Amino acid sequence: MHIPDGYLGPETVAAGWAACAPAWYAANKKTKELLSQPKSVPLLAASAAFSFLVMMLNVPVLGGTTAHAVGAVLIAVIAGPWVAVLAVTAALVIQAVLFGDGGILALGVNCLNMAVVMPLVGYGIYRLIAGGSDLRSGRRLVAAAVGAYSGIVAAAALVGVELGIQPLLHTVAGSPQYAPYGLGTTLPAMVGSHALIVGPIEAAFTVAVVAFLRRTSPELFRATDVARVRARWLAVVVAALVAAVPLGLIATGTAWGEWGSDELLTRVGYVPSGLAKLEGWWKGVLPDYALPGTGGAGAVLVYVASALIGVGLLLALAWLVVRARRRRADQSGVGL
Repeated sequence: MHIPDGYLGPETVAAGWAACAPAWYAANKKTKELLSQPKSVPLLAASAAFSFLVMMLNVPVLGGTTAHAVGAVLIAVIAGPWVAVLAVTAALVIQAVLFGDGGILALGVNCLNMAVVMPLVGYGIYRLIAGGSDLRSGRRLVAAAVGAYSGIVAAAALVGVELGIQPLLHTVAGSPQYAPYGLGTTLPAMVGSHALIVGPIEAAFTVAVVAFLRRTSPELFRATDVARVRARWLAVVVAALVAAVPLGLIATGTAWGEWGSDELLTRVGYVPSGLAKLEGWWKGVLPDYALPGTGGAGAVLVYVASALIGVGLLLALAWLVVRARRRRADQSGVGL
């Protein structure tokens, strides 16, 4: 679901950034008070780490390709949709800049899909089903499952539309200049794999974590109780995900719509000019969470090290955000 640079034309890239800007602004305003409290550091850091680590757990899907969960609705259910917007955005930025996972130019579109549409749609459905039910009720778990499933399918559908309209917008002499497949191919491919395989995984993962945390740390689900958050249970979930990260190496194949020029040449018989110009202009510091020439146990170690580096950077980023907000609140005379 991470669209690389070279697959989208300039209009779609610009539209992604423009659509994300008001969502980021709203998220900043909505979380101003919550994220100015020191105790919110582990909440924000763990939320971003959830998403970052889950996205490293690739699973095989239709057509010999791979896909992954995102965890955006899980974060929204625990900490609220606006925290989810910021947390998943942070994870996507680290992935793109450090690991070359998703394009830099396409980052706005990727954030729109996974950090904005997915948590807001999924959380809206969660609240609709949950209603005023008690946190410990089975209805809440059903709501979390349906919300998580709906959120990732909605995000996948949007990716299918963004890729599928490129031949309509940018075709010269019968050859698409960016993503080469039309809507008749991209929508079934994206929606099918996520509705049939990834969506149920996302739902099951969300239910499992919600069930665990509502028993061990129910204050997480009430923003007013952030001062009482017991970070150890968040650390347990993050540690479990880090331990599971090597499973992401089992799935072989490239995610649908994320092929390099060589693979795309084999698939469609040519390399779109947009991909030829933009592919590889930024590969990241550890491209694809790997080091050249490493394999076997070495590849596993580098993959796990990448996970730990990502989590560490997200923790540092969360600390900086909360510290800056607290300082601003102190300067404005707001008591905390």
